[in-house]
Amino acid sequence: MDIRGLTGLPETPQMLPPPPGSFLDREELIQHVGEFALSQGYVVTIKQSRKDRDVILGCDRGGVYRNKRKPIEESSAEQSRRKKTGSRLTNCPFECVGKKDGDLWVLTIKNGTHNHEPLKDISEHPSARRFTESEVVLIKEMTEAGLKPRQILKRLRQSNPELLSTPKHVYNIKSRLRQGNVSVKRLKTLRPQPPAVGNLHLPTTSEQSWRQRNPPRVPNLIAGRFVGSQSSTSIDVINPATMQVVCQVPLTTPEEFKAAVFAAKRAFPSWRDTPVTTRQRIMFKVRELIRRDIDKLAMNITTEQGKTLKDSYNEVLRGLEVAEHACGMASMQMGDFASNMSNGIDNYTIREPLGVCAGICPSNFPAMIPLWMFLVAVTCGNTFILKPSEKNPGASITLAELALEAGLPKGVLNIVHGTHDIVNSICDDDDDVKVVSFVGSETASMYGYKRPSASGKRVIQSNMGAKNHAIVMPDASMDTTLNALVAAGFGSAGQKCMTISTVIFVEGSHLWEDKLVELAKSLKVNAGTESDADLGPVISQQAKDRICRLIESGIDSGARLALDGRDVVVPGYESGNFIGPTILSDVSDEMEWFKEEILGPVLLCMEADNLEEAINMVNRSKCSGGASIFTTSASAARQFQTEIEAGQVGINVSVATPLPFFSFMGSKASFTGDLNFSGKAGVQFYTQVKTVTQQWKDFPSSDGLSFANGESLAFTISEGSQQTENA
Repeated sequence: MDIRGLTGLPETPQMLPPPPGSFLDREELIQHVGEFALSQGYVVTIKQSRKDRDVILGCDRGGVYRNKRKPIEESSAEQSRRKKTGSRLTNCPFECVGKKDGDLWVLTIKNGTHNHEPLKDISEHPSARRFTESEVVLIKEMTEAGLKPRQILKRLRQSNPELLSTPKHVYNIKSRLRQGNVSVKRLKTLRPQPPAVGNLHLPTTSEQSWRQRNPPRVPNLIAGRFVGSQSSTSIDVINPATMQVVCQVPLTTPEEFKAAVFAAKRAFPSWRDTPVTTRQRIMFKVRELIRRDIDKLAMNITTEQGKTLKDSYNEVLRGLEVAEHACGMASMQMGDFASNMSNGIDNYTIREPLGVCAGICPSNFPAMIPLWMFLVAVTCGNTFILKPSEKNPGASITLAELALEAGLPKGVLNIVHGTHDIVNSICDDDDDVKVVSFVGSETASMYGYKRPSASGKRVIQSNMGAKNHAIVMPDASMDTTLNALVAAGFGSAGQKCMTISTVIFVEGSHLWEDKLVELAKSLKVNAGTESDADLGPVISQQAKDRICRLIESGIDSGARLALDGRDVVVPGYESGNFIGPTILSDVSDEMEWFKEEILGPVLLCMEADNLEEAINMVNRSKCSGGASIFTTSASAARQFQTEIEAGQVGINVSVATPLPFFSFMGSKASFTGDLNFSGKAGVQFYTQVKTVTQQWKDFPSSDGLSFANGESLAFTISEGSQQTENA
C-alpha cells in the first residue's frame, strides 16, 4: 500500500511564502523576502515599486509574457516559438506587498502559492550571473585602468568565488557604462547568494553618526544596524559626579520593538543551525575585543554609573570571565547517550536552543549583567533582545559594537531602550519571546517574574533585591577582617547586589567599632575618574535622597550614628550625588528599615551573644543573597555553612561571588525561579532537552506498517518479547 499517498505527503517540496513582519526600511524588507525565497528554491523580482510608499514582489516566473502582442504577419506557430525562447515566465501567482506604515515597512502576503517546482540548484538561475552595484563600480574602475574582461573576472572572483558571470556579461556592463548608466540599477531580480551561516565578517563598527550629536541620542540595534528611534521622547543620562547630560535614551516605540522581535525571530533558524564550534569562535573574538577596549568600557561605566575606574575595570573583567566560559559551550551542551536499551534501541538526549530570548538589566552593573545574559544565550544558539538600564545604556551599545565586529550575524543580538512600556512589551509578547531574564530590585523583579510567567514564558532567572550579612567571630583576624568589611561595605558606593550591608559581631563590637570607623574615614570620596577615588557618587539624586531617608529612619528607630557621610562635599564636584561612608551601630533586626536593601555606602553594626544567635538573625532576613563568616575556627565555619540560609556563602571571604563556571545563586526573596545565572544552570535555562529513541536494524519483510484487513502491527517492548495489536 502507498503510505505516502495515505499520509497526504506532497509530490513536490512545498515552497513557503516568507513570514510577514515589520522592517526598518524598504531594503531590509526586500532582502528578507529574497533570502527566504532562495531557501525555498525560488527567486523573487520587484514587479512594481514606489520607493517612498510600497513595493510589490513576485516570483520571477510570474507576470505576463514580454511579447504578448501578436504581430499580424506572424503565424501562430511562430508566435508560440517566440514565447518559448523569448520568456522564461510561467505566470506564477506568488505575490507579496510591502507598504510603508508610519516609520516602518510592513510586509503582507497577497498570494503565497506557486504553480511550478522549486529550483534544484539556485546557482543555475540566470540572475546568479548578474553583478552587484559595487561590482559594477569595480568593473568601471578596472576598465578605465586598462584591464581586459577576463582579468576583471579573475579579480572579482578573488572576493566572490561563487561568481558565475562570463566575459560576455562584462562586455554587456561595459556597453551600459559607455551609455552613461554607471550604477546599472536594472538588477530587478534579487541576486541569489550561496547558502551561508550568516554575516560572520562584518566590518569594524566605525564612529556612529549618533555620537556626533550634542548630546548624543543612543540608537537601538535592530537587525544588525544601529538606528535612531523615531520616538519624540527621551530620557537624559546624567553623569552622577558632574550632573551633566552624557547622552539621551529614546523610549522605543511599539513598532520598533516589533521590528526588533521580528529581526531576532528571522535570524534564529540560521543561527540555531550554525555549528556550536563556529559560535564559540565568535566568543573567542568577543573576548579578544573586550580586552582590547577595556579602557573604553571602564570609562563609559564610570561616566554613566559613577563607580571608580578601578571598580569599572573589575566589572568588565568579571563579564570577561563569562565570555571565556561561553567559549567552552560545545562541552556544556553535550547530551547523554545510552546504547541498546532494548533490542537494538538507543536513547539519547540533545540540548537545543529555545528561540528569541530577552534580558532586562539593572543600573548597578551596566556591562557585567548584559554579558551574563546575552553571551550564554546566543552561544547556546538563541537570538537575544537586550533592554539596558535607561540610566546607563552606553556599555551595552559598546558591547554590541564589539559583538558585531567579532562576527555575530545581524539580528542575533538586538537592543531596545525605554522604561516600563518596553518592559511590558517584552513581558506581554505572547508568541515570539520565549525567555525573559530579569535583574532588579525586589518589587521590580517580582513584577518581571509574574507578568511574563502569566504569558507562558520561561522566566526562571529573576534576581531580586539582596540583603547580605557578615558574621565576625571573636577569633577572626582583625586587620584582614576590617579591610574586607570596608571593601565589601563601601566599594562601588555600596551599589553592588553583593554588598555587605550588615555586620554581626559575636560577643560584642566594642573592640571592632572604633577601628572600623577609623578605617572608613580614611576612604577618599571623589569622582570615579579621579585616580585617588575610593568611593564615587551614587547613580542619581533620587538614589541619594532615598539613602539619606533610610539613614534618618534608622536614627529615629534608635540606631546610633557612628559615622555620618551625608554632608560630604567634593571640591570641583559640588553638585554630584556623593555620600561618604556611613556606619550605624546598636541596630536590631526588629527595625523596619533594617529589612530594606540600601544600595548605598551604609554599614549596619549588630551584636550577638553566640554563633547560633547570629545565624538566626541572618536567617530571619527576608532577603538573603549572600552571607559570610570571618573566623579561624573550622568547626564554626562548618556550622555556619550548614545552617545559614543564603544563596552565596563566604568563609573568610567578604563578597562570595563565584566564577561563571558555578551558578550565581540567591535565596528566599532574593531570587524567584528554579535556574540561576551562569554555570550549568545558565546553559539549562537557555536550552531545552529533547530525548530521542532510535532503532536501526534489519527487519524481516513481514515487519513494518500495514493497513490491510486482518493484519497486525507489532511493537518491540523489550528484548526478546513483542506485543501484538490487531488492526
